[in-house]
Order: sequence, then structure tokens, then C-alpha cells
Amino acid sequence: MCDAPTQGTALAHAYIENDRTRVTEWRFPKRGDNTGWHRHAYDYVVVPLFDGQLEILGEDGSRTLADMKTGVPYFRELGVAHDVISANDFECAFVEIEFLEQPKP
Repeated sequence: MCDAPTQGTALAHAYIENDRTRVTEWRFPKRGDNTGWHRHAYDYVVVPLFDGQLEILGEDGSRTLADMKTGVPYFRELGVAHDVISANDFECAFVEIEFLEQPKP
């Protein structure tokens, strides 16, 4: 369902992009703004900049509400496919840190 990325309404701003790391702020101005369907090609960490919830639409059609806490990061491995949607009545954002250079075995 999400092999081809789609354009969402959330605003992405890349702060750092080099051979090893990409750091992007994702900003959701209003409820319902979304990242668009995408599949993560790299391991990544998300650092929420707000207290609230994001709705995660999985490639199997599942919908999950994920609680976010300002400054509390979480890690995901490559291959995750989803659309991330703001479930908040206020502007919210998170910072996504992707590890472009994977660990060597």
C-alpha cells in the first residue's frame, strides 16, 4: 500500500544532511496534517517537541494513537511503512534523526 511515497500536508525542514545522518523537523500546523505514506529506508529516532498524540496509519490499514512526550525519544528500525497524522488541536512538531550509514557487521 505504501511502497510509493505520497505527499502529505505536514511541513518538513531538513537541518542536517550528510553521508551519515539526516535530521528533519516535521511540523503539523493543524489536526489532520500528515507526513504522507512512506517507508523508512534507514533506522531512525524521533524526538517529540510536544505533549500530545499522533495517529499512525499502518500499511495493513491499522490506526494507532501514539502518545508523545516532549523530549522523550523513541527508536524504530528501517522498513517501517506508515502515514503519520496529527491528532492534536494545536500545532505540533517532532525531530526525526535518520542513520544513513548503517552499522557494519
